[in-house]
Amino acid sequence: MTPTTETMVGIGGAAESTDMVLNIGPQHPSTHGVLRLKLVLDGERIVHAEPVIGYMHRGAEKLFEARDYRQIIMLANRHDWLSAFSNELGVVLAVERMLGMEVPERAVWLRTLLAELNRVLNHLMFLGSYPLELGGITPIFYAFTEREKLQHVMEEVSGGRMHYMFNRVGGLKEDLPAGWTGRARAAVAEVRSRMDRFDDLVLGNEIFRGRTRGVGTLSAEAVHAYGVSGPIGRASGVDFDLRRDEPYLAYGELGDVLKVVTREEGDCLARFECLLEQTHNSLDLADACLDRLAELPPGPVNQRLPKVLKAPEGHTYAWTENPLGINGYYLVSKGEKTPYRLKLRSASYNNIQALTELLPGTLVADMVAILGSMFFVVGDIDK
Repeated sequence: MTPTTETMVGIGGAAESTDMVLNIGPQHPSTHGVLRLKLVLDGERIVHAEPVIGYMHRGAEKLFEARDYRQIIMLANRHDWLSAFSNELGVVLAVERMLGMEVPERAVWLRTLLAELNRVLNHLMFLGSYPLELGGITPIFYAFTEREKLQHVMEEVSGGRMHYMFNRVGGLKEDLPAGWTGRARAAVAEVRSRMDRFDDLVLGNEIFRGRTRGVGTLSAEAVHAYGVSGPIGRASGVDFDLRRDEPYLAYGELGDVLKVVTREEGDCLARFECLLEQTHNSLDLADACLDRLAELPPGPVNQRLPKVLKAPEGHTYAWTENPLGINGYYLVSKGEKTPYRLKLRSASYNNIQALTELLPGTLVADMVAILGSMFFVVGDIDK
């Protein structure tokens, strides 16, 4: 008989108190792109969270310095690929402010209209993808159906489906196609008539509410500390919207239509509710812009520019209320045809930093619910 040896291994209570470091990403289906989260866990609870960014960094700000003022628009509309028109807009507003240039009235109202349509396109993506991350597949199909209706009118006017390249320094690329405003109005009405699907199907779902209510609460103090903005900041009771508080484009004349949506709870559910209600309001703003355009006489939509466009020496700052929050553009010129420096302050970059405050103390099971409710685009972080 072969003798056997028994070995007793005891770990005592050491295993219970050992923290585990878990990497989420950089290629994980719940992260809207290439983001990595470094989590320290104590059992099922997160004790420390660190967003690790930079995997998509393309050096756009450095490339701005090697392109002239017409070419930088192409670079600027790509960091938040869901908000291309709004990204272009901030750059041309900064350059126009530097030049002291007045834009034709029709261009101002058209820019406002297209910015709000782009806002709806952005929000519909998150209104569909967030329930998907929590296990609800149906809303994403509805979201893409409604997006497609608005994409058709945006593509018709600009020629692009994703990167519109329709803004120009001094106005817009060209005037509207014949009959476009009627088709745009019909598309807005059709999308509005079906928005109750998100009101009923998502907000009325008890599983969705159970996964989001009281989860990932972000305080107003943290919003201010991290520079969080947009629907995420307003969901925590921070009542700030550049369209109302520092109006640009035609928003100063839309005060009776513009509604700044806020909540006090600051949880995942409040962030979704803000996003949904703001989508309703953007459709109302689009209708108001179409009404105003119908009253305006025919006229130009851009300014004639010199063959070589040079901004005078100096610096300026322009900021816009992008769909995901505040975008800032700090432009420095040495009087050349290229910017000396163009610093981009993107909404997602600040918003994602708040995860270091949000995730500690929560369960791993709630991490995806919190992460999805931050409504970020990774390209907007890694500019």
